Amino acid sequence: MTLDTTTGPAPIAERRPHSATHHGVTVEDPYHWLRAENWREAMQDPSLLPADIAAYLSAENDHTDQVMAPAEELRQTLVKELRGRIAEDDWSVPTPDGAFAYGITYAEGAEQPCLVRMSRAEGTAVAPDNPPDGAEMLLDANKEAADSPYFRLGSAVHSPNHAFLAWTSDRSGSELFTLAVRDLATGADTVLLEGVTPSAAFAADARTVFAVEIDENHRPATAVAKAAGDDRRVIYEEADPGFFVSVGETLSGAFIVINAHDHETAEVRLVDARDPLAPPLLVAEREVGEEYDVAHHEDVLFIRTNREAEDFRIVRAPLAAPGRENWEDIVPHRPGILIVDMVVFEGYLVRLEREHALPRIVIRRLLDGDEHTIAFDEEAYSLGISEGHEFQTETLRFTYSSMTTPTEVWDYDMGTRERRLRKRQTIPSGHDSANYVTRRLMAPAPDGELVPISLLHHIDTPIDGTAPCLLYGYGSYGISIPASFSTNAMSLVDRGFVYAIAHIRGGMEKGFAWYKNGRREHKENTFGDFIAAAEHLCAERYTSAGRIAAQGGSAGGMLMGAVANRAPHLFGAIVAEVPFVDVLATMLDDTLPLTPPEWPEWGNPIADEAAFRRIMGYSPVDNVAPQPYPHVLALAGVSDPRVTYWEPAKWVARLRASATNEPTILLKTNMEAGHGGASGRFKRLEEVALVQAFVLATVGTATV
Repeated sequence: MTLDTTTGPAPIAERRPHSATHHGVTVEDPYHWLRAENWREAMQDPSLLPADIAAYLSAENDHTDQVMAPAEELRQTLVKELRGRIAEDDWSVPTPDGAFAYGITYAEGAEQPCLVRMSRAEGTAVAPDNPPDGAEMLLDANKEAADSPYFRLGSAVHSPNHAFLAWTSDRSGSELFTLAVRDLATGADTVLLEGVTPSAAFAADARTVFAVEIDENHRPATAVAKAAGDDRRVIYEEADPGFFVSVGETLSGAFIVINAHDHETAEVRLVDARDPLAPPLLVAEREVGEEYDVAHHEDVLFIRTNREAEDFRIVRAPLAAPGRENWEDIVPHRPGILIVDMVVFEGYLVRLEREHALPRIVIRRLLDGDEHTIAFDEEAYSLGISEGHEFQTETLRFTYSSMTTPTEVWDYDMGTRERRLRKRQTIPSGHDSANYVTRRLMAPAPDGELVPISLLHHIDTPIDGTAPCLLYGYGSYGISIPASFSTNAMSLVDRGFVYAIAHIRGGMEKGFAWYKNGRREHKENTFGDFIAAAEHLCAERYTSAGRIAAQGGSAGGMLMGAVANRAPHLFGAIVAEVPFVDVLATMLDDTLPLTPPEWPEWGNPIADEAAFRRIMGYSPVDNVAPQPYPHVLALAGVSDPRVTYWEPAKWVARLRASATNEPTILLKTNMEAGHGGASGRFKRLEEVALVQAFVLATVGTATV
C-alpha cells in the first residue's frame, strides 16, 4: 500500500519577513506569524485563533486526511486490534484505607473511569479471578464528560473522614483544571477553585483543600487553601518564574507538602495538616543543583537527596530542626546505583533503585536496619512501587511487567516476604508471551559509552536485516523509559516489526550522570546516542538503514527533529508527537509557560551567549537544510501549553520548503486537545492507529 500523494499539492505556508537579533546573530523566522498573539485565549478557546492561522491548520489536517485515505481500512483494522487488547470492563486493585478500599472501574465501552469504593473486606477479596462487584459509585467521569468534546479527570482524593471527594477536571486540554469537592452522602459538588493544577490535598479537618493556582503565564505558582464558604488563603507564593509549585501530603497524614522546584533544584515546605493556615515549615533552603524530597516518620524526616550524592542518598533529620546541618546518612551514596524513589511506612523504608538500567526494590526494616531485595530475572523489565493510603501497614504494592509480560499487580508482605498476585493485565484478544522475544542490547556511542536498547520482536521475525523497526526515544529531564509491556506495540510486532527503545543520555537509566551528560552543554550526546542505537540495530541485523521509523514525543519530538537533520539516511519515517522542535525561539521567549523553568535543562539563551549558540546548533527548526528527508508525521494539539501548536507547524513548513527529495510530510493538529492528545481511553487509539498506519505504509508492509 502507498499513501495518496496525487490529491494535490501540500499546503504551503506563506513566508512573512521576521527577524530578531541576539548576541549579534540575526535569526530569520519567516513562519513566526503562525504564533497567534492571542495564544493564551486561543489555548482555552480555539475558535479565537486568527483566521489565517486556523485556515492553515485546517488545510494541513485536510491534506493529512487525503494522503492517509488509502490507509483508512488499515487504520480501522488497527483500531479494532488495539481496542481488542483492552479489557472493556477493566478495574484497578482497590487500595485499602481504614474501613474502605478505593479503586477505579471502567464500564464496557466507556471512555472515562469511575471512582468507586467498597468495604475493606470486599477490597481485600479482589483477585484476578474475582474482580470487584457492587461497589459504591463515587464519581462517574463519563457523566461529567458527556457535554464536553474534551474531558480529563485530573485527580480525586478522599477526605480523612471519608465523607468528601476533592476532584479536578480539565475540559479544554489547556491543563487549566477546576477543583470541586463532592459530598459523598448527597453527591452534590461545590466548586472551590478555577485555573489550578490537577493535584489537591485535604487537611486533617476534612474541609480545607490545598491546591496550586496557575498564573497569567500558565505557570503553577501559588499554593492556596480553600474550604467551602471560606475565603481562599495564600499559603505560599513562588516569586521565581523559573520554579513550579506542587502540593501533596505525607503518607503519615501529618503534613501537607508544598514543593517548589525546577529541573535541577527543589525546596520543600511542610504545613501541619491539623493547622492548615499555619506558616509552612521550610525543610532546607534551595541551593542550585540540589534536589530533595521528604517523608515523615514520627519525630523525624527521611530525605532523598542528591546533595554530595550524584545518584542520591537517603538521610534522616529531626523534624524540629530539619536543615542540612542535621542530615544523617541512612542509605549512603553508591555511585552508579540510582535511588529512584522511596516510601516510608511505620515499620519500613522502601526504596526503588536502578543499576545498569535495571530496577529493583529494597525493603529496610526500621527497627533493626535489616534489608532484603525484590528483583527479577528477565533481561529487561519494569518495576513500580505504590505508596497507597496507609502508613501503618505491612503490605507493599508493586507492579511488574516486561516487553513480553503483561502488567502484574502484587501485594507483598514486608514482614513474611510472601507475595500475592492481585491482578494480571487481561488481553481479551489473547497474548502468548512464548511467541515473543525480548532482548537488551548495548550500542557503542561515538565517545565509547554503551547505550542500552530494549527490544521486542515476534519469535518468527527473521533477524537478517530485512525487518522494519520502530525505534522510540526520549532522552530529557532525567525521565527513564521503562522496558514495560505495551499492548499498542503488538500490532506492529505481529506484522514483523522489531520494536526497540533507545535508553539514551538525558534519561537516568544508568544513573544521574546519564542524565547530566545529556543536557545543556552535553545535549549532543542525546542525538549521538539515538543515532548509535539505530546503527547498532542495523549492524546486528535486526533491521537496516531506511527501514527504521523513529518515534518520540514532546522533548522526544525535539530528538526526532534533530536526528532527521543529522542522519536522514538511517530513517525511512519520523513520527514526532507534540514535538518541541522550535527550541531556540521558545527558549528566547520568557512569556511562554515553560520557558523560565526549562532554562536549567537547556540553558538560557537570553542571558548566555554560549547557550544561545549551542541551542542554535541543534534546534530542529533552525537546522533544516536542503537535503533528502524521511517521511514525516507530526502531531500537535491546539490547546497545548507545553509544546505550542506553532512549533510543529513551523517545522513542517520548513521541511517542505527544504527537502530535496519528495517525502510525505504531514501535520495533524487536534483542534480539541492539548499535550496529551485525545481524551478517553478509546479516542486516543484513533491517534495511535493513525501513527501505525503511517509507519506501516512508509517502512513496513501496509497490509490490512
